[in-house]
Amino acid sequence: MFDIGFSEILLVAVVALVVIGPERLPGVARNIGQFVGRLQRYVNDVKRDFNREVELEEIRRLQQEMETTVQSMQESMRVVESTLKDEVERHQTLASDIVSETSALPVEEIPALTKPRIRKKREPKPETSAAVMGPVAAVAQAPATTADDDQYRLF
Repeated sequence: MFDIGFSEILLVAVVALVVIGPERLPGVARNIGQFVGRLQRYVNDVKRDFNREVELEEIRRLQQEMETTVQSMQESMRVVESTLKDEVERHQTLASDIVSETSALPVEEIPALTKPRIRKKREPKPETSAAVMGPVAAVAQAPATTADDDQYRLF
């Protein structure tokens, strides 16, 4: 703050000793010390209040940003909700149209898509010798299911 060196402080002390006198110098020094302490506390309080105001303003700005973000998220959620409702309604309409069309048809004319599909049994792959493939291949070639399980598979 101020550029005061040791020589300037010594000069002020000598002048104060000559002007004030040795009897009153300790009391004056104590009063000056108390005044400087109060001044420092006041400056620190002002700095602290200023920092609080800056932080409060930053918190208000963040709050405003968060409110804006929440509002935009709510709007996008409303759009998604309306889109989903429209899609559900469209699918329900299509499903009811299909049900009304199929109920008017005789049972023989109902498309094969509504019946469950039965999966055909796969042909086994030609086996390679276990000697060439090693012991891991022999374990991998073991059947996982029986023939009875395959006839009941729907998919």
